[in-house]
Amino acid sequence: MAYLWRRLSESERAEVLADRQKNRRPWRRPAHFDQGNTFYHLTAACYEHRDWIGHSPQRMEDFCRALLDVFENNSAGGSPVAWCVLPNHYHVLARTSDLKSLVGALAKLHGGTSFQWNKEEECRGRKVWHGVADRAMRSDGHFWATVNYIHHNPVKHAFVEKWDEWPYSSAVDYLREIGREEATAVWKSYPILDYGKGWDD
Repeated sequence: MAYLWRRLSESERAEVLADRQKNRRPWRRPAHFDQGNTFYHLTAACYEHRDWIGHSPQRMEDFCRALLDVFENNSAGGSPVAWCVLPNHYHVLARTSDLKSLVGALAKLHGGTSFQWNKEEECRGRKVWHGVADRAMRSDGHFWATVNYIHHNPVKHAFVEKWDEWPYSSAVDYLREIGREEATAVWKSYPILDYGKGWDD
C-alpha cells in the first residue's frame, strides 16, 4: 500500500497541516545534556516496514496523540524533546529515569494499536510492530544531531521537501521556538552525516 500522503493534493496537505498546527503541544527547550539527565533516542518500525500507521491521516493523527500521551502520562518519562511519526515508523528523543518502564508503556501502545488496526482492517493476528530500539545520548553533539535527524526524517524519506511541511512531528514547534537562524546554525554545527545508515534506510 503506497502511503496516501503522496496522493493528497496540495490543498489537502495544507488542510491536514493546518489542523495539526491547531492542536500542537509546544516544543520544550531541554535541560542541558550535562546536568545529570539521561536522554534516549527511541524508535520503532512496523513489521516489514509496512505503512500500517499511515493507513489514513486520521490514524496518523490518533497515533501521534497516543504516542505523546505515553510520554506525558508515564512517571519515567516527560514530554519528548523531539519526535516524528512516519507511515511505517517513528522516532522520539526523550528524557527518562526508567527506560524499562517507558519501553514497557510503548509496548502496550503497540499491542493496543495492533489490536485496533487489525480489527479495522479485518486482519486478525497480523504482526504489526517490531520492538522498540533505544540509544542513549553520549554527548551534546550526539543529542543535537539526533534532534536534527528526527526532524529531517520526513525529508530523508522523500515525503516532503522541508521540515515544516510534515504535520506529524515537533519540527514546526521547534522552528517557531528557536527560530530558523538558530535552527540552521544547529544543523550546520551538528550534521547528521550517515546517522541512521543501516537501520533507518
